[in-house]
Amino acid sequence: MKKIGSAFVSLLLIAGLFAVLPKPAAAQSDVDPPGRVARLNFIEGSVSYQVSGDTDWVQADPNRPLTTGDNLWADQNSRGEVHIGSTAIRLSAETGISFLNLDDRTAQIQLAQGTIEVHLRNLTPGDAWEIDTPNLAFTLTRTGEYRISTDPNSNTTSILVREGEGSVTGGGESWDLAPGQQYTFNGTDQLAYDAQEAPGFDDFESWCQTRDQVENNSPSARYVSRDVDGYYDLDQNGSWESDSDYGEVWVPRGVAVGWAPYHMGHWVWVAPWGWTWVDAEPWGWAPFHYGRWAYVSGGYWGWVPGPVVVRPVYAPALVGFVGGGGFSMSVAIGGGFTGVAWFPLGPRDVFVPAYHCSERYVQNVNVTNTRIVNVTQVTNVYNNRNVTVSNVHYTYETNTRAITAVSKETFVSARPVQSSSVHISDEQIKSVRVVENAPMAPTRASYVSSTARVTTTARPSVPLAQRPVVARLTPATPVNRRVPQYTNDSKPFVEQSNHTNQTTATPNHPNETNTQGNQNNGFRPFTPPNQNNPNQPKNLNQNANTNNKNTTGEDNRPPAQNEVRPAVRYSAPVKAKDENYDVHPPLNTQKPPAPKPDEKPKPQPKPDKPHEDKPHSRG
Repeated sequence: MKKIGSAFVSLLLIAGLFAVLPKPAAAQSDVDPPGRVARLNFIEGSVSYQVSGDTDWVQADPNRPLTTGDNLWADQNSRGEVHIGSTAIRLSAETGISFLNLDDRTAQIQLAQGTIEVHLRNLTPGDAWEIDTPNLAFTLTRTGEYRISTDPNSNTTSILVREGEGSVTGGGESWDLAPGQQYTFNGTDQLAYDAQEAPGFDDFESWCQTRDQVENNSPSARYVSRDVDGYYDLDQNGSWESDSDYGEVWVPRGVAVGWAPYHMGHWVWVAPWGWTWVDAEPWGWAPFHYGRWAYVSGGYWGWVPGPVVVRPVYAPALVGFVGGGGFSMSVAIGGGFTGVAWFPLGPRDVFVPAYHCSERYVQNVNVTNTRIVNVTQVTNVYNNRNVTVSNVHYTYETNTRAITAVSKETFVSARPVQSSSVHISDEQIKSVRVVENAPMAPTRASYVSSTARVTTTARPSVPLAQRPVVARLTPATPVNRRVPQYTNDSKPFVEQSNHTNQTTATPNHPNETNTQGNQNNGFRPFTPPNQNNPNQPKNLNQNANTNNKNTTGEDNRPPAQNEVRPAVRYSAPVKAKDENYDVHPPLNTQKPPAPKPDEKPKPQPKPDKPHEDKPHSRG
């Protein structure tokens, strides 16, 4: 570590993120940021990603969050595993996906080509899970395991429903899919289908079952919600110990002497949250986006998870900053050198984000991530966030063992922190005052790690944005990431037009395909199902549940494009139990029921009643 000389200028300690300049783009709206993100948690071979708004494909960073507008590619002889909370999405070789929409209630993913396996462990009433391919939109209506493959060159999509149920929309028709069958759909404007008994498990699916067992058997699931991705990474990298103040605490194994949380990794800018910590440790996801850290009585750092609840809220980094609220003031180190310093928030500290959010959001992100802080504490801090905070104190604000400081250039350029951090002494931290106003706006280098390498080989042959797609839900528009440049970076950040496969081209007639969208944006609009013909929606299995209800009895069909969803009201978090999740022995070791002689699924028309949803097809 580099050591600061006596010229270190005194600074004001204001922990938490009370203000930030500039604010992320989401500050211009009244919408809270999503409470969940995607994480690439496992890589085998070569996996790359393309962040929203950029044209470069770079080698994937397992702990960088992924969200709406981001793309992911698993190259030849490669595999990847992505988690959105408790749900795993596994990619086979030569597979590309895009996150068309990812928020608290919708997960909409484009499968441009290749094969994915989705293990949907939990389905909350009102949630929508949709996989969009070049010729259909597949909605998952029950928890279960699904394998989806698509070949864009032949306009063929295959869906294997191991367990669960789903609904397909495409070519002006709609079908319900039952478990234990493999369905193949061919064509574009008009789909032909075939249904067969589910085949045996191949190497890819067997690998998926092995990965499931890693999660199923994790001891850490007793202390951490299964909606907190990365709990299974804790098992081999530390141990759980009981602390008299905080209860069960996880202690990392093999860290260096003098190690502190938020020290091994780098910062990146991810909209709509803004500055986000990306840890370098293989276990460095859950402990840096959920819970709190504590310097326990034994003289070491331990991670204190929040309560075991359904849907704890993701945070970009649970830290306080030294030298000002959320980078509105930075640390003047002397000699014109300006830096940034931070410390982990303790279990009794209230996190107030810099990014725009409501009081309800602040309550949720705190109450679901600490067992100590209650709603009253959070509300008091939130209501006084714009008042002078000279009397606000945080657990580790003056603890030099907890504080990490780096130069401004290291911070905004997404450089590794541990190799360029500077030391702050006890004497330097005692005398504090405001020193400088220096907003930390991101540069082009702020979006991916400075060590990430651009790849020209591990990438799809055709940009995912140019792949046609059928979408039942309207894909979201990614947050505008263009922000003022803080440095004289000569290479401006490239902002593409929305590559979430939206198109303004629409057919001139319900039975007419307008190819202009395909020519301009790589999209092909499709005709929605005919609502006046009750014989069009079909059921591909006589035993399918035509009501499409999940285990709670709620309808999980996604709402129509123009349907207004009710606001999600704040309520106390629900305690999570394994029965809330699809946890069971591997399916490839279970004996399926013997099929009846000559039994073969046949298409069945749905009941003759109005179809409440109005699916549409968009690129």
